Amino acid sequence: MEDRAVVIGAGIAGLAAARVLSRRFSSVTVLDRDTLPDQAEPRRGVPQGAHPHILLISGLNELNELFPGFEAELIAAGGSKFDTGLGLATFRYGRRSRRIPTGLSLVSVSRPLIETIVRKRVARLPGVAIRDEIAVSGLAGSKGVVTGVVLDTGETISADLVVDGTGRGARSDRWLAALGFPAPDQAEVKIGVAYSTRVYRRRPGDMIDWQAAFTVPEPPAQKIAGMALPVEGNRWLVSIGGWHVAEPPDDPEQLDRYAKALPDTLVGDVMSRAEPLSEVAVARFPSSRRRLFEKLDRLPAGYVAVGDAICSFNPIYGQGMTCAVQQAGALGRVLDRHERRSDASMARDFYAAAATVISTPWQFAVGGDFNYPETTGPRPRGVRLRNWYARQISYAAQIDIGTSRIFNAVQQLLIPPGVLFRPVFVVRTLLLARKRRREDTAAR
Repeated sequence: MEDRAVVIGAGIAGLAAARVLSRRFSSVTVLDRDTLPDQAEPRRGVPQGAHPHILLISGLNELNELFPGFEAELIAAGGSKFDTGLGLATFRYGRRSRRIPTGLSLVSVSRPLIETIVRKRVARLPGVAIRDEIAVSGLAGSKGVVTGVVLDTGETISADLVVDGTGRGARSDRWLAALGFPAPDQAEVKIGVAYSTRVYRRRPGDMIDWQAAFTVPEPPAQKIAGMALPVEGNRWLVSIGGWHVAEPPDDPEQLDRYAKALPDTLVGDVMSRAEPLSEVAVARFPSSRRRLFEKLDRLPAGYVAVGDAICSFNPIYGQGMTCAVQQAGALGRVLDRHERRSDASMARDFYAAAATVISTPWQFAVGGDFNYPETTGPRPRGVRLRNWYARQISYAAQIDIGTSRIFNAVQQLLIPPGVLFRPVFVVRTLLLARKRRREDTAAR
């Protein structure tokens, strides 16, 4: 029976995979090339770590399963919990959301805090070791089997299963080619996303009636979104940016100008009331990218990729961490079905399961991205009709509590999107959307 696993990468995907593997292997080693900080702070290997992240409710539930008490630990560390309909003010299609209880609650914290808490929990697991400042240069193996990893120092660490969680910049194409295996095809959608973030001190009264704000642009004319999220340490993370942005704001004055140009005032109000605590940090995300491992004819035994090494989404939709932990859960279930054997058939079944995890959020993200004519890449079939219908659902959700709850649950990846296409739901949605448009007409 396989006994030893190695995980490359100590980000969310790698750490969640390590937790899953710790229940099935007696020894799990996690390797990362970064110096891993003791405190919750951004690190070089996570280039978007200084920017807002959303852990969807389904991802939070998965982490609670892997690490009992995880949500309570986030809140004890300063996280803000709020109902998505009561605490998050979403401005879209010319209207700010009504305060409608959904019964679905997010916990808002920084990405570094999530990673730090998960890493400390993983480090305490029996049989698990986390080693930082360790760079992997390739895979060891022969005859179709990966048997470990080769470090930059020349050292080889043997393993019965290697999990690659090295993210968007994964070098697995080259590593697999060195063992005689083909690289997966890629689907890449160029979106030109760029955004700028600044940290502010958070005090009572900075945001009246709400706990967080998200201003969504109305495509194709509008491209800029704004977000203010409460995080630990009584701070705001305020981020402004969007699609096909050539020059994101990189200084406070520019950031203020972008905020004042948003169609809703909430984000700008926070910036005007709160004390800045940082300079402006800029991130660029040129494209969403999906690597189609599930379509490969030949796969090595003893190796799988997870997280952004398979698929990296437009970060504006906040799906990446959740998909990573869901893939880790899928890996555990597939290993159990294969009686913990890490052969090529296990890898094939895992990639099929990972593709199922990715399918819905990929359709959401890529479909939304193609609202902009500048977006290029493989266009999903029927995307125009889907985007039109998504707009009708948004209209209906703004005035109807039932639609809002269902739409929120789908967006949080808690229920499958098929519910949105049931005939009764479709008819009701279209009637409510027409009512909402009439209200706008009457208000003009």
